[in-house]
Amino acid sequence: MALVISYLTPDGPRYGLVDEGIVFEWEGDLLVDRQYNPGHAVGTPESVTLLPPVRPSKIVCIGRNYAAHAAEHNAAVPDEPIIFLKPPSALIGPQVAIEFAHSVGRVDHEAELAVIIGKQAHKVSRESALDYVIGYTCANDVSARDLQKKDGQWARAKGFDTFCPLGPYVNTDLNPADLGIRCTVNGQLRQDSRTSMLVFDVPALIAFISQVMTLLPGDLILTGTPEGVSQLFDGDVVRVEIEGIGTLENPVKVVS
Repeated sequence: MALVISYLTPDGPRYGLVDEGIVFEWEGDLLVDRQYNPGHAVGTPESVTLLPPVRPSKIVCIGRNYAAHAAEHNAAVPDEPIIFLKPPSALIGPQVAIEFAHSVGRVDHEAELAVIIGKQAHKVSRESALDYVIGYTCANDVSARDLQKKDGQWARAKGFDTFCPLGPYVNTDLNPADLGIRCTVNGQLRQDSRTSMLVFDVPALIAFISQVMTLLPGDLILTGTPEGVSQLFDGDVVRVEIEGIGTLENPVKVVS
């Protein structure tokens, strides 16, 4: 197992390994190398500028994948996964502000397990699906709820810049079947569930999506959010915590 981060250096982004709270240099590439040999110590994760751990060609998201979340929106549980896309330009790393204008209206947090694809996946089976995964990380599928209802589709509501916080760590050896997933806002618990409550589990999602579109190395699947989504306000601090991965924290800034 390795906990991998991407962080900024004077020479540009690079990957590092985290062990017992210390970041070590790593000459490898998350999507290429499988030998996790740490180099010199760099510092703590708090002492470096953390970046989104991947730059995907696409971010594939799943709607209503927890029955209780569907219920809180008075929506039916789907018979098959509901797919929508977020643009890669929505990605931000830990501690970067989620920004939106007052005119956007209500904006909610959505804590989600993110799956990182490690090799090209085209029409794969459910049985082999996890062979195409390089690791897992935390995501926040920030959503402009008023626009989502107004538009009747989700591209604008989900696609604003900064609306996809991702990180901080990638766990390369994790069983996604039953992980605790929590979200707090200003220290108050808002979402608290487990991935065992997913309507469609990770292997099923990979198999289903790959029948529609080819998944490329670095692509993300956001697996859906549990119940408890709530509105974000200027000055809030939202934290997404997933068992075995870590905590993704981002402040909220409402701009004019």
